[in-house]
Amino acid sequence: MAATQARVEAALARHLPGSDCIPHRLHDAMRYATLGGGKRVRPLLAFAAGELTGANAEQLDTVACAVELIHAYSLVHDDLPCMDDDVLRRGRPTCHVEYDEPTALLVGDSLQTLAFELLAGQPLGDPRQQLEMITLLAHASGSRGMAGGQAIDLASVGKPLEQLELELMHALKTGALIRAAVLLGALAGSPLSAEERSGLDRFAKRAGLLFQVVDDILDCTASTATLGKTAGKDEAADKPTYVALLGLEAAREYAEELRTDALAALSIFGQRAGRLTQLADFICHRQF
Repeated sequence: MAATQARVEAALARHLPGSDCIPHRLHDAMRYATLGGGKRVRPLLAFAAGELTGANAEQLDTVACAVELIHAYSLVHDDLPCMDDDVLRRGRPTCHVEYDEPTALLVGDSLQTLAFELLAGQPLGDPRQQLEMITLLAHASGSRGMAGGQAIDLASVGKPLEQLELELMHALKTGALIRAAVLLGALAGSPLSAEERSGLDRFAKRAGLLFQVVDDILDCTASTATLGKTAGKDEAADKPTYVALLGLEAAREYAEELRTDALAALSIFGQRAGRLTQLADFICHRQF
């Protein structure tokens, strides 16, 4: 993990415009929002899925950076006062606090477009698979993916949701981009069989939901210092969460069920899926 995280950090630093490039303040803020923090779970998943298909490491750098730039953009926008209104991210002031709201808005816009510039701007193997990567990431980021999930989240504050409604919201808000990271990593290499693709897709969907369930648990149980963001914020904002719906212990049990289901989906790959298996364990048992 440490080696891949360091590799992705270096690749992001290369691809982001330098602070000495006009407009200086915007580029400085883009680097502030993206570099120097985060678990890099999505890049880790992209690299692990790429191992299944023999993907080239340099091509995986591009794929991982594209997904992480979308994630970074989403965090900048989510933290804005008109959205989740938070002042702390990855243990530092959020982008709009460190700079200002208009700059933060432009940072998100710029990171999003840079992601697609990277995916489209250099060869990533089979052109048909590269086009599928671009389509997958766009779908995962838009109104039928991450942005749509955030819209449902904002509209659900103070309203009780059934478990299926909550799962749909998080399949879009959190799960869609995690699924994209896995599939894009695999698409950077040799084609999978239909059965392998189906198993990997199921793993990605369960891993994405697992990530959110654990996030809800940590929001209730971990400290602000540990999380690097404001703890207890979902409860304070009366947001629908798995802990609020199921209770803490039942949410933990559900997380274990999702982990088991995710690992079962990888059985078709045998020992080749070792990295993905380890990452599913990390997502389930992480403390931050």
